[in-house]
Amino acid sequence: MNRLNGKRTLVTGGTSGIGLETARQFLEEGARVAVTGSSAEGIAAAREVLGAEALILRGDAGGDLAEQQRLAQALKEAFGQLDAVFINAGIARFGPFETWREADFDRSIAVNMKGPFFLLQSLLPLLANPASVVLNTSINIHLGMPNSSVYAASKAGLLSLAKTLSGELIARGIRVNAVSPGPIATPLYGKLGLSAEDSRKMGEAVLSQIPAKRFGEASEVAKAIVFLASDESAFTVGSELIIDGGMSTL
Repeated sequence: MNRLNGKRTLVTGGTSGIGLETARQFLEEGARVAVTGSSAEGIAAAREVLGAEALILRGDAGGDLAEQQRLAQALKEAFGQLDAVFINAGIARFGPFETWREADFDRSIAVNMKGPFFLLQSLLPLLANPASVVLNTSINIHLGMPNSSVYAASKAGLLSLAKTLSGELIARGIRVNAVSPGPIATPLYGKLGLSAEDSRKMGEAVLSQIPAKRFGEASEVAKAIVFLASDESAFTVGSELIIDGGMSTL
């Protein structure tokens, strides 16, 4: 239980779901942990789970460069350097192609792609040698799922970033990899704005496409992230770890 012993780590979007569980496992593995969240309720809930050991910072995951630089400065003052970063904060908006408005498109791209890009740029001077960066993408990249055009595109951009930065930054001792979760039982599905009936139908439709016959658990994804953040994965560079119960094999 000490695979991350002494490592200084950051989890964005770490106040719920996969991010919160990853932060919890990071602490169990001996890491110093900072998490970000955007809502007072989420931050309070994270404090209950993570306790006083974790540094919990309020921050907007959008593409505002000044916000990313402010976060980087706060982390520099708290930790000095970072050994592992899990870029997890994101939003999932779905809808038919013809219904997308420019403002909604811009917000999804800002949170899911622009924000991570400029956050990593701002964190670059803080990243130790060696360091590990893990980007949270999505199995939607590979499925061609209806109504997911903008979400899938933004996550595909993150996967491309993981691959290109892995080649660009490895000479500085920075490994970049990605996880692509399938359907995971997290609060994300309650944030889609669906009625209870539509949410039930969506859940049934998704479940029918998973060979494992169940939704995944946040803890299962977090374990993969712990591996990628640890020295156990020192030879893993530019990789995508798919965690989808076999959904992408159909």
